[in-house]
Amino acid sequence: MILVTGATGFVGSALVARLAREGTETRACVRRNGASLPDGVHTVQVAGLTADTDWRHALAGVAVVVHAAARVHVMVDAATDPLAEFRRVNVDGTLNLARQAAAAMVKRFVFISSVKVNGEATLPGRPFTADDAPAPLDPYGVSKMEAEQGLRQIAAQTGMAVVIIRPPLVYGPGVKANFAALMRAVQRGWPLPLGAVHNQRSLVALDNLVDFIVTCITHPQAANQTFLVSDGHDLSTTELVRGLARAARMPVRLLPVPVWALRAGAALLGKGDAVQRLCGNLQVDISKARSLLGWTPPISVDDGLRRAVAGMGKS
Repeated sequence: MILVTGATGFVGSALVARLAREGTETRACVRRNGASLPDGVHTVQVAGLTADTDWRHALAGVAVVVHAAARVHVMVDAATDPLAEFRRVNVDGTLNLARQAAAAMVKRFVFISSVKVNGEATLPGRPFTADDAPAPLDPYGVSKMEAEQGLRQIAAQTGMAVVIIRPPLVYGPGVKANFAALMRAVQRGWPLPLGAVHNQRSLVALDNLVDFIVTCITHPQAANQTFLVSDGHDLSTTELVRGLARAARMPVRLLPVPVWALRAGAALLGKGDAVQRLCGNLQVDISKARSLLGWTPPISVDDGLRRAVAGMGKS
């Protein structure tokens, strides 16, 4: 039996669907009854992800936990103390679940972390690796790093294997936020000032991430390892927009505005972080996943973009 937390979220729902298709006995954690899940998937209602949550009923008979639930990164956080709020859910809640999982004799705990544990940007040709020293810069990244550290301690104390997966930006059917906004702009044929952005960024298609999680559920060499995951083919923002336009079968309308001008305009508008994400480098090296697990991304970037665009009407 596999327990999936965050089972109705972007990643969790796709993972549950994949496990159901393969006939894997799966239990999905939901916060309220009535969630739409594939036939054959067991559900268990859990009030929330806190230091006090009782997971005994959810963990009964479970061999592997995939922990995808989290307080997620937000662009504008209304909390008076964002780090405390992230820690309450992502650290205290996660470690409470892991301790109870170990006590319930769960064999493996797969934790969906974030590339933000590594940092926010890379130098050209210097991608992050899974074994780099952590350097998170925001409260969300700090909370994920602290959760990882606590999980490794629990693994050492109890013998429960822990697998940590740090994805970069995940895209696919139902994607939200900035990626969805960019897809809509391309589909509507809006001219975009992104024709001269020659950065390199790693992304991961939802199907590729789910496939990697499934690999980490069973692969013996994944135990007690940390992995970065991506599509294995990095893109500039200009290339990404062109790829989305091809997927949408729309003409691309790119204006070659210099990056310095984009940064200057963004600074005046207080949007410097947004332009950094569009213009900066963030690359990850997935050679550890390839060599240790023999894993390769099953779908290409073009296929991933086509699936994301096709899923726009379903989001």
